[in-house]
Amino acid sequence: MRIGILGLGRIGAFHAETLSGLDAVESLVVSDPFADAAKTAAERFGAQVADSPEAVLAAGVDGVVVAAATDAHPELIVACVEAGVPVFCEKPVARTIAEGVEVLKAVAGRDVPVQIGFNRRFDAGFVAARAAVRSGELGTLHTVRSTTLDPAPPPAAYVAASGGIFRDCSVHDFDIIRWVTGREVTEVYAAGGNRGAAYIKEAGDADTTGAVLTLDDGTLAVVSNSRHNGRGHDVRMEIHGFTDSIAVGLEDRLPLRSVEPGVAFPAGVPHDFFMDRFTDAYRAELHAFTEVVAGTRPSPCTIEDALEAGWIAEACTLSLHEHRPVTLEEVRRA
Repeated sequence: MRIGILGLGRIGAFHAETLSGLDAVESLVVSDPFADAAKTAAERFGAQVADSPEAVLAAGVDGVVVAAATDAHPELIVACVEAGVPVFCEKPVARTIAEGVEVLKAVAGRDVPVQIGFNRRFDAGFVAARAAVRSGELGTLHTVRSTTLDPAPPPAAYVAASGGIFRDCSVHDFDIIRWVTGREVTEVYAAGGNRGAAYIKEAGDADTTGAVLTLDDGTLAVVSNSRHNGRGHDVRMEIHGFTDSIAVGLEDRLPLRSVEPGVAFPAGVPHDFFMDRFTDAYRAELHAFTEVVAGTRPSPCTIEDALEAGWIAEACTLSLHEHRPVTLEEVRRA
């Protein structure tokens, strides 16, 4: 198949490399506002260069991967759907939840699949955790813990435009909690602090946060996030049931060290970057998109899925700012 790529920054170039190595992909058509980025990708992967998104869609592509800036996501998703071309778009759907809802309305009723990029759904550990929960082998769940700790904060310009840590970072935890447990969040309580980069506080955001989510069956999910985790990129999940408990990310490259006498675990080089931690997941995610394009599977992460995680982020942001519990029903009504 022939796949178009819109946006060739860090993640777009990474996707181009991944797609070029998939058996199902015969050729790429790439486009980026910066001509040098498109030229570089064309030279590396033998891709055709198009000078606009419209030119990509006119080039006979079977599917399109959107890795452009967030503000461009709504327009590009809608353009692909209107052209009848399946589209994969990195999260978020849009800069704000309201804009995301408008995108959903714009594509409603059209038989063109849209896949949103939440790569943890394709990580082997999280896939195994979901299977364990769904099989019932853990018994009734009582506690879920989900962690995303970055080794260093993003640039000030990113923080100022990201909408906050819950919307750009924690949203991955929110999505994977829903996906693994199969439950919905009904209420949140969030807290945060600032112990590091001054520009994060100046942007009205926190650099370290904790949130307690109440799921619709009474399970409690505890989410921990930080922009400052000097040992590395730490992504984990614990799932505790009445019968058994399991963990995702408990492996030798976990960026954590034990101070227990005689304990050498973990012994590997810590993960230091999200693309390092999830290389295999990204490949599996894009392989899944080729199956979506081929019509052999439905979208594994729909716009509706992405917006559900977004609503949780909205509730946590409000809870952080107002120091109180917030229900999901409240933010949906706002």
